[in-house]
Amino acid sequence: MATPSQEDYLEAIWRLTAEKGYARVSDIAALLGVSRASVSKMTRRLHELGLLAVERYRGLTLTPQGRSQGLRLLRRHEILEHFLHLLGVADARLVWHDVEGIEHHVGPESLARIAALVAYAEAHPEWWAQFRTGADGRAGPA
Repeated sequence: MATPSQEDYLEAIWRLTAEKGYARVSDIAALLGVSRASVSKMTRRLHELGLLAVERYRGLTLTPQGRSQGLRLLRRHEILEHFLHLLGVADARLVWHDVEGIEHHVGPESLARIAALVAYAEAHPEWWAQFRTGADGRAGPA
């Protein structure tokens, strides 16, 4: 089982490799707001765990296992982001901060239930609008 920090790195590397085909230490450091030395240390650890392929002078890529875990982590993040947006949390920085704070503590069953609620709310916007009105006294989604 990956640590929360390892999960953050995997998710960041997944995002970067999806965009550019590879990730560089400097890109990861910028995305996560950490030092390049911290990134180098973590990438060595992820490589040891079989999650990251390191090609000197060519960047970093995820192994098949790393891609699978990275995608799972990205989806978890997106589900929680969407859930907070549905609840009316509009500030993107607040959503990001809150998701970063809770995503490592949500178990698979809870995440599946949240995902089901998000899907239901999207499929039944009239139900969600009524729910929101009753929940916070405002008319419809924010």
